[in-house]
Amino acid sequence: MSPFDLAGLKENLKKITEQMEAEGFWDDHEQAQKILKEKKSLDTKIDEYTALADEFEDIKIMIALAEEEDDRSLVPEIEEAYAAYKKKYEELRIKTLLDGEYDKNNAILSIHSGSGGLDAQDWAEMLLRMYTRWAEDKGYKVVIWDLQDDSEGGIKNATLQIEGENAYGYLKNEKGVHRIVRISPFDSSGRRHTSFASVDVMPEIDDDIEVEINPEDLRIDTYRSSGAGGQHVNKTDSAVRITHIPTNIVVSCQNERSQHQNKEVAMRILKAKLLELAQQEHKEKIEELKGDYSQISWGNQIRSYVFHPYTMVKDHRTNAEVGNVYAVMDGNLDYFINEKLKQRNGN
Repeated sequence: MSPFDLAGLKENLKKITEQMEAEGFWDDHEQAQKILKEKKSLDTKIDEYTALADEFEDIKIMIALAEEEDDRSLVPEIEEAYAAYKKKYEELRIKTLLDGEYDKNNAILSIHSGSGGLDAQDWAEMLLRMYTRWAEDKGYKVVIWDLQDDSEGGIKNATLQIEGENAYGYLKNEKGVHRIVRISPFDSSGRRHTSFASVDVMPEIDDDIEVEINPEDLRIDTYRSSGAGGQHVNKTDSAVRITHIPTNIVVSCQNERSQHQNKEVAMRILKAKLLELAQQEHKEKIEELKGDYSQISWGNQIRSYVFHPYTMVKDHRTNAEVGNVYAVMDGNLDYFINEKLKQRNGN
């Protein structure tokens, strides 16, 4: 069903309302919460569509009034209203492109610094800030599950959960290698450096989706947390690292307060990664995945961020580019995200 299908949205809302009114609805609290979440999503879509339709009708009335009265003083107001309408219409149209199986899910985003020491680690930290700012501007909740920083500066890697409707749908195309070109703040000679970091994005998988993993294929290590965290950081061996031996995929979590909680989160990350890989490799079962999937390829960057000798951000897949690199680093990513979504869907 298309998000623009108002009749279909209202019919779904009617069915959910009937479910909520049925006896014993709250007996299964977890299922009830999922249904409430779906109702909220439908309410939002219907409200957005209705408000947009009302705005369009208001503009038509203003145009008719201006023509009837031959009043050109209304033209600036009409143009302003139409510009605002077009922006909202485009935002809603982009949402219709988020029709993948997991597009509406929360996102798990991982950042890994490439080779290049402090420059690469600093770049990875800049990307962490960029995505955090983008998510917060969207009203999404950001939780850092794992952060490996460096005493000299920057981060080696980070894994965060971005919680909110369509978070994965918007971020899924950010996966790949990101390149920065700048005068290195760590080079006393003031030379220009090129550094790389990789970004991985997975959908957070709902608990009711079964992902079978053979326990014998896992190596689980515990270690003392390092970096930002709660009061238990650097006091207990609560951090957990899980290695999936057949694929050599390593995931970790150190942000939660107990080893048990960190293990649960690490398993959620691993399940999401393995499910995504199985789909990419067209495998029916996780156990069919073999080989080393831990290697990062630095050959094909998806986007370049240039600070010197000029300023520009260019996406190499869509050729979308902007000159204000600082605005992009402050989280202004929608242009690149939307252009890739439109390209992928042939719009």
